[in-house]
Amino acid sequence: MKCFKCGAGMEKSTTTSVTDLGNCLVIVRNVPCYKCAECDEIFYTGDVVEKLEKIIDAAKKVMQEISIIDYTTAA
Repeated sequence: MKCFKCGAGMEKSTTTSVTDLGNCLVIVRNVPCYKCAECDEIFYTGDVVEKLEKIIDAAKKVMQEISIIDYTTAA
């Protein structure tokens, strides 16, 4: 896979996703992604984006100031 930003090769990796909902911060660790070897651009596949959205929606219901969730253990 080629990076959409710089055209270099992308490698499978994991990253941390941070979403600021205004009144709370949702941090999801160990998110699978493709990361550019040159510019560190991150790309998520569709299924990963779908699961991230579900995790964030569940965190909204709890409404803690900061939620730290491990992607690999989230339902």
